[in-house]
Amino acid sequence: MTQAVVVMGVSGSGKSTVGAAVAAALGTALIEGDALHPSANIAKMAAGSPLTDADRAPWLDAVAAAMEDGAADGAVPVAACSALKRAYRDRLRTRSGLDILFVHLVGARDALVARMQRRAGHFMPVALLEDQLATLEEPQPDERSLTVDMDMAPDRIAAMVVADLSRDGR
Repeated sequence: MTQAVVVMGVSGSGKSTVGAAVAAALGTALIEGDALHPSANIAKMAAGSPLTDADRAPWLDAVAAAMEDGAADGAVPVAACSALKRAYRDRLRTRSGLDILFVHLVGARDALVARMQRRAGHFMPVALLEDQLATLEEPQPDERSLTVDMDMAPDRIAAMVVADLSRDGR
């Protein structure tokens, strides 16, 4: 089965930064999950309302389709996508048909808030962080995942991902 990587976590954890480093290490482009949100989702979040599972479904399908397309040329697609719930990760796996390594970025709430406050022009308000933290379901032992501190250097995380992908002939 073709491999893929999803860099996951709550807002402010560094998904895009780490995802870009992983994509560069693998010689592919980053699939930026935020760019695939329907405009209604972005407007809802910008207004301070959390997304429902129904809101997320078409977005997750778009991320899965982009990953499937990215794998068509033999590349290992890399996506930045919150993938907060097990059901969302299962949907990404099922819809893409890929063997996905989820790289879960974790960090202290205060550090997440500080990062979110420093971002300019992002639609996600700090007020929604609590909802994301409450929604988050940590990857389980039966899921292929790496849990990594968000403060680790992105190139070091990328090296860990590359090592994991090459382990055991995967």
